[in-house]
Amino acid sequence: MKKVFYYVLAVCTLLVICGFTLYEVEQEHRFDLDDLYDYQKKFRTEELDICSANTAKTYMDYRMTTVVSSRQYQFIHNYLTVDKKTGFLYDEDGFIAVALGSYYGEISDRYYFTLDSGIVLPVVKAEEKADEDTDITGCYHTLDGSVVEFVIDDEYAAACFGTNSNGYVLDGNYNNYPLFSGSFVKVEKVLDEKTEKSVTYDIDVETPGEVDIFNYASGY
Repeated sequence: MKKVFYYVLAVCTLLVICGFTLYEVEQEHRFDLDDLYDYQKKFRTEELDICSANTAKTYMDYRMTTVVSSRQYQFIHNYLTVDKKTGFLYDEDGFIAVALGSYYGEISDRYYFTLDSGIVLPVVKAEEKADEDTDITGCYHTLDGSVVEFVIDDEYAAACFGTNSNGYVLDGNYNNYPLFSGSFVKVEKVLDEKTEKSVTYDIDVETPGEVDIFNYASGY
């Protein structure tokens, strides 16, 4: 019996050292990007003003967050899972990890960002863009105009989406991927209370035209 106890303890210790909880390992298979084409909202919301309609959607590797005592580091390593197919990080309800400016609340706050294509992106704030890098309201990055910056594992993401001559995934801009293409037309902060009825979105996705290239991928 003692041997079993020490074995379990050793396994749990190894998982913590590696930065992943047992929960994360068990839940990893549940994330699927295709679900966003017919996404159902599960929570009640309050609508917010759209602070920018810029289409840029950059990214940062989650390992760029290195201050162990910070709230974002603890949130990333204790509450998020890395999807080994796409490189996205997500929480227990499938909300995708992003960096947002101070305009958008605190670490762990969740939002529905709706694109002009009708696709709803459920996101969770896992990192905050530095105020000195954003506009005066803390909405968008002044260098590239991005509001949303995905927090990813860039090695898995590169294998999934590919890189170009600049070495960045999708040229540093997820707007170059059809699913994420377009401007934000609605932003809702997610409340804790679940809805009685889910809202279903059926999307007809068209192939984007000219590709915008942003030679930028940041990390804070």
